[in-house]
Amino acid sequence: MLFRRHLSRRARRWTICLAMVLVVLLGSGFGLFRVVNSRTFQFFGGLTDRVDTTSKVVALTFDDGPDPVGVQPVLDVLADKGVPATFFLIGQELERHPELGVAIAKAGHEIGNHTYSHQRMVFVTPGTVAGEIERTDELIRNTGYTGEITVRPPNGKKLLTLPYYLHEHDRKTILWDVEPNSYPEVDSSAAAIADYTVARVRPGSIVLLHAMYGGRQQTRDAIVPMIDKLRTGGYRFVTISQLLRE
Repeated sequence: MLFRRHLSRRARRWTICLAMVLVVLLGSGFGLFRVVNSRTFQFFGGLTDRVDTTSKVVALTFDDGPDPVGVQPVLDVLADKGVPATFFLIGQELERHPELGVAIAKAGHEIGNHTYSHQRMVFVTPGTVAGEIERTDELIRNTGYTGEITVRPPNGKKLLTLPYYLHEHDRKTILWDVEPNSYPEVDSSAAAIADYTVARVRPGSIVLLHAMYGGRQQTRDAIVPMIDKLRTGGYRFVTISQLLRE
């Protein structure tokens, strides 16, 4: 690919770019930590944590997996409720369970790229970023999914190389503005997860849910009341690509 053919030239460019950015960051006091963790800022390309709209739309997104414990129960609930969602899948998990990726695609949901290894995309080389994204893209296409593949950095962390790669390839970085699983006092019960989410959703919100693995039953149990309460409040559910067009 063009990216790999020019890797050495871009690597030199990145050395200069990184040095300049570090000087600016240290001089301004903004801090690497804030940049790495920001949901609303990155150095290159577009980043979306929610869409500014007056329409009462919300996107449910599921990170990690696919895992046998979580995929089918989540798909069953979404099918029963008639709700589309976006699944940000890890490449190595998709490689282990390709049939689960196929099931997600056949159910009509959107599939996003959550990198191959789920390592933090902070101090990584351009070659590492290209491999993490391209390898996972290929696995996603093998499921039969043909739509746009957006990207969500593991743990939402990014600095230079990932945003630059996505910018160069006209790819979108997707984060979130509602994350119930990040708070232990919320994550402890399905009712708390649902109530927390409903209370914080705004028009154009992106909800991050972790429902794949064995310890995530509370999140899976929260999906139905969450959907019901948001619908009662006038919300409709869309995928990430649909939300971006609002």
